[in-house]
Amino acid sequence: MSEDRFLRYEKCNTEIYVCKEYIENSNSINECLDSYVCKENFQLKPYIQKNGFRSITAPNFLPDTADIAASDDLIRIDEVAKVFPSKKYKNEGTEQEALTAVQMALKMKNLHKFEKAQKLFQHALALQPLHPDILNHYGEFLEEKENNIIKADHLYVRALTVSPQHSRALVNRKRTLPVVDELDEQELERIDRKRIELIQLNHNNPSLKRVKKEIYFQHIYHTVAIEGNTMTLSETRTVVETRMSVPGKSVVEHNEILGLESALRYINKTLVNKDKIAVLDILAIHKRVLGHVDPIEAGSFRQNQVFVGEHIPPLASDVVYLMEEFVDWLQSDSMLQLHPVKQAALAHYKLVYIHPFVDGNGRTARLLMNMILMRNGYPPVIIRKQDRSLYYNAIQLANEGDVRPFVRFIAHCTECTLNVYLHAQEYGAKCLMALEQPKKQDYSDIIAI
Repeated sequence: MSEDRFLRYEKCNTEIYVCKEYIENSNSINECLDSYVCKENFQLKPYIQKNGFRSITAPNFLPDTADIAASDDLIRIDEVAKVFPSKKYKNEGTEQEALTAVQMALKMKNLHKFEKAQKLFQHALALQPLHPDILNHYGEFLEEKENNIIKADHLYVRALTVSPQHSRALVNRKRTLPVVDELDEQELERIDRKRIELIQLNHNNPSLKRVKKEIYFQHIYHTVAIEGNTMTLSETRTVVETRMSVPGKSVVEHNEILGLESALRYINKTLVNKDKIAVLDILAIHKRVLGHVDPIEAGSFRQNQVFVGEHIPPLASDVVYLMEEFVDWLQSDSMLQLHPVKQAALAHYKLVYIHPFVDGNGRTARLLMNMILMRNGYPPVIIRKQDRSLYYNAIQLANEGDVRPFVRFIAHCTECTLNVYLHAQEYGAKCLMALEQPKKQDYSDIIAI
């Protein structure tokens, strides 16, 4: 590390930036750098560029500063059904009780009483949520009787995570894996077609410019709302447009909005066209995200251990090293060969896994994700506050060993955002369905994009 670089890092941290040596038997480092997301378990195929996209200049999806002026026009976001929260994997009954329920479910299946069979399988999982036999039997039922091969494949993966040598789960996974891979690739190809269609639109069209402006406000609104900010969309818009305070709202909530907008502008102006991303760039994003809220912690790695729900991030003493490894991984050949949506989702997941900051990790991760997407010609993608439970559930599933549900979730959000832009010409109709699902969702452990 050069002396100049050393000194620049020192300005961003309360302690001198010193890379620790890699400790081979360090659990916290191995857990993070074992790179589940890059291993064959997830079968992430290299991305093959299509339609000559690299020769197309990606448009600027953020509105000009001059376009952000006070207005009474709003796009309504329709509420959708609430999603289920993540399951707690706590045994609620004995193994014998659970296996008895499975046997009864199998009998109901043979009698073609599929609704009763499904309820019995779900009851068995509630009793013993991580029993490999129950997971495998339920997966077989979903695959055979409901044709839900994506969820079935996930259940086989979960069974193999608990019991790697489970023979029936191994056979089932070998059968479902290529089918699921093909389904995922088809979905990503559809998203690619929509991206190309969007790039080729006339971006000077008044309807598209208007939607671009509205999406900008919605992006800021949803990103801070996921973290608990109580500002409404119209209030968020007022803060961004006028810099005026909203009565009854805290200074922190105002500053969260201003910080997020500052970081988004910084990414669009500086990082989208930068060849390589460094640790300093991630620190610069965080400094803007948190700079108005907590100037001391802004742009600095955490110095103490934190706990995030059921996830225990790596030790604070390992964060510097892990972040160096993270940016190297971001620009590795194996990463760059993946589809841009997969790159963005995996970068988001790995950053929140390391959890390098005391606060602002989620916002920084979503901004980093959007930076990768914008570099590949996608607009900034919105994760809606209504989908917060589903979002956190997908992250939890990744922590448990299967990152594909999280990749599918981000791909789904990408498609929803693309749909809003593509419906800009129909501003009074379809565009009002801003960020709605393109098709009916299965609000369970897994969603298919």
